[in-house]
This record gives sequence, structure tokens and C-alpha cells, in this order.
Amino acid sequence: MLKQTEGSHAVAEAVALCRPEVICAYPISPQTHIVEGLGELVKNGSLQPCEFINVESEFGAMSVAIGSSAAGARTYTATASQGLLFMAEAVYNASGLGLPIVMTVANRAIGAPINIWNDHSDSMSQRDCGWIQLFAQSNQEAVDQHIQAFKLAEELSMPVMVCMDGFILTHAYERIDIPGQADVDAFLPPYEPRQVLDPAQPVSIGAMVGPEAFMEVRYLAHAKQLMALDVIPRIAAEFKERFGRDSGGLVRGYRCEDADTIVVALGSVLGTLQDTVDDLRADGHAVGVLGIHSFRPFPLNSVREALQKAKRVVVLEKSFSVGLGGVVSTDVRMALSGLQLHGYTVVAGLGGRAITKASLTAMLHKAMADALEPLTFLDLDWGMVNRQLQREAQTRRSGPIAENLLRDVGAVASKVS
Repeated sequence: MLKQTEGSHAVAEAVALCRPEVICAYPISPQTHIVEGLGELVKNGSLQPCEFINVESEFGAMSVAIGSSAAGARTYTATASQGLLFMAEAVYNASGLGLPIVMTVANRAIGAPINIWNDHSDSMSQRDCGWIQLFAQSNQEAVDQHIQAFKLAEELSMPVMVCMDGFILTHAYERIDIPGQADVDAFLPPYEPRQVLDPAQPVSIGAMVGPEAFMEVRYLAHAKQLMALDVIPRIAAEFKERFGRDSGGLVRGYRCEDADTIVVALGSVLGTLQDTVDDLRADGHAVGVLGIHSFRPFPLNSVREALQKAKRVVVLEKSFSVGLGGVVSTDVRMALSGLQLHGYTVVAGLGGRAITKASLTAMLHKAMADALEPLTFLDLDWGMVNRQLQREAQTRRSGPIAENLLRDVGAVASKVS
């Protein structure tokens, strides 16, 4: 059914269609509307049987999710930013225990300084935690990926994050096709856990494992991620067959077949990149876009196949590794090992800074001329950066960086009483 709705509300409807039995979450922008919507559905009886559990923190949310999933309930939660960091210990436990929890991460910057706007710092910080990470380009894809995520998680018995850009997607109103309950029921079978706490058949879940078996346990988590490289595209194909939409999967290229220059990115910026590429194509430039929709497991072979004929690759990142550079770029370079081409990392959109077609066009013209720095920060205000470095060189007591920069731009830092 087509309807004009907010991204968060659409995701709430999609999750409800998957018939979760336990939902637990702690409110944090910009994911709050999702669980508020689910809470309303549970309260008014539209989503039954389902227990909505109010918890005292994000750590509590994931801890409850672990308990309910271990007890055999289809389980869902959501978080963002600092909330994801607060639950990090339990996030690792969920994957280490092989529990098929589905969690929305409404991507948002990590402080300090405090910032509520979008980038990918939060989910990227958990890239090695053992969860599958799927990235949505649009709200339609966010809806579709959640339905696929439950099937994926339960087939492999491992947890799945569906990452969608905070505010850019979660709070955007657009026309979305919400599937019917009968179609979702036909696509997503009833939950049959691979492991469950059952008094009739007692087992230990979360037992202590010493050096004699710990490495093997960790390898098996890796082996399941490798299995997911086959399962993710198969489930996406099944979804397309039933719902008629090519949504999810590992990677999707846009005008890459004959491209000399290909930009690699994740999330909602793919739409802006595709529009930019269309303009550059109209001017005779052979440019394409490769969207990565499964960041973990990282599809090395699919990325290599899509990029191997290009002369240059630009990885556009909404996060970066301080002291090194690109996060996604590191994985892309591994995929392209041994190939002779020019590679560039462009960090953009941190803390919600707008990524405009004008800036992307100028950057891509430099890339096509091989005049781009290996590591570029798109639209970085070098004057502001250099003034702060000068302050620190001139006086020992140079003050808080964030407040100094706010004064430079004529803003005042918020005071907490």
C-alpha cells in the first residue's frame, strides 16, 4: 500500500509486520519515533502477541533483547549514537551468543562535542562486533531491509543492524510502499530458534570459554559472516520476486559499466551522488556510483568485480578513523589489492554537514584530473582549523576547541545548568 509517511513511522510499520514478540528500547534521537510508533501499536492491540518493555538505558535494552531472544522470542530494538556506545558490551555479547536480534541504528554523530546530526560514526565504531550491518539508501529500502533482516538473522542465528541515516531518512516524509501482512507472512516464516532456553532440555548459554576453544568460537562467528555473503543476495532476490523491488543485497552499481571514475558510498548520500553523476554524464564524463548495502560482511569479491575496470575509485565516507583516514576505504583497498588504479578517500558530511551537488561536482572534477589529495575533507574550513592551531601554538591555556570554533563562526556554546 502506497502512503505518504515519515521514515521512522514506516520502519515501525515494517517491523510490526514481522510480528516481533518482544520490543525493548530506550529513547534517543533520532530513532525515538520508531519505538514510539511500535509502542502505540502494542498499546492499542494492533501488534499482538508482543511485549513492549520499557528499560532504564540502552545497555538495559540490549540486555533485555539478549534474554528474550535466548528464551526464543523474535526480538527487536533500536538505538543511535551514544546509545549504541552505551550498549556496546551487550552488543558484543549478542553476536558472541549467536542471537538473531534485529536492531535499527538511526545513524548519528558521536560526541564530544555533542552533535545530534547524521554521520556514520556510531555504526562504524561497532564494525568488528560481529553483527551484520546493512545500510539503507532510502526510506523504501529501510522498510524492505528490515523485513529481510529478520529472515537473515533467523536463518543464520546472528544479529543484524539496519542502518539508516538519522533525520535525513528517519524524519523525512515521502511516499512509501508498505507491504501487506499476508505477503510478509509468506516471505518471513514463523521464528524457529536454533538455540533456546528450555527447562525441559537444560543448556548453558553464555558459558565461560577458555583458550582451548575461544578461537574456534570466534572463527565460527566469522564463518557465519562469510555464509551471509551468499544468504543476503539470495534473500534479496526472494524479496524482489515477491514484492517487485530490487532492495538490499550486497552492492548495487549506478552507471558503472563503462565508468572511468567510480564513487563508492553508503546510505542516503547515494541519491545525491546519482544526481551528480547524471549531470556529469550529460557533460560527457564517464562516472559511476557503487552503493555498498552490506558493510558487514564486507563483499570483497562483489566490490572488486564492480570496480576492477575503473581507472580511479573515490570512496566517500561519513566517518573516519582519527589518526589514519578512511574506514570504508581500508576495506575497498583490500578488495582492490593488486589492481593498478588511482584511489582517493573523501571524508564528508560529518556531524550533519550538508553534502551538496556543487561540492561533489568540484571534487569529482579534481579526481578525474587525478589532482585530488589521497585523503580529502570535503568543505573543511581550513581557516578555522589553522586559527585554532595558531592559538594552541601561542598559548598553553588555549581553551576548549569546540567553544573556540563556535566563537569563530559567531555562535555561542550551549550552557548546561
